Amino acid sequence: MSAARGPLKGRAARLGRLMPSGPSSAARTPFVLLVVLLLGGGLITLLLLNSALNQGSFKLRELKDRTTELTDEEQALQRDVDANAAPDALERRARELGMVPGGSPAFLGPDGKVLGEPTVAPSLKPSRTPSRAPARTADPGTAPKPTPTPTGTTPTATETAPTTSGR
Repeated sequence: MSAARGPLKGRAARLGRLMPSGPSSAARTPFVLLVVLLLGGGLITLLLLNSALNQGSFKLRELKDRTTELTDEEQALQRDVDANAAPDALERRARELGMVPGGSPAFLGPDGKVLGEPTVAPSLKPSRTPSRAPARTADPGTAPKPTPTPTGTTPTATETAPTTSGR
């Protein structure tokens, strides 16, 4: 069966010309080294990429935890603001500071005419429970002393207690 055949004809002849005859002249060592280097480089690249992704996921987890902490803190602060901004809390705090309700306001018109009926704010009534006195920052010896008003006169606006309007 291994008898030598004659020259190839037709399609087989064309395919035979494409295939080199005889031993291979190309060395296989450089090709094997190239394939090994490409595979090794690919594996090292995948290892570095995987390490970078893991590091990024740790950083992402830390940032999410920090965001959760800051959100909780923001909500707690907003609850405090809402509690202190309630009308009853504002009134209680104003009374602790010694403020009294101002009553009906009076306005100055553009021509200088007083609009409304100006009234003096009522004096602060002593309460049964002592309130916390505001802290003094100045030396007590340098505080101005109030001047007594003559009997039968009404005190001026500067001698009355401050109003809750803050003006």
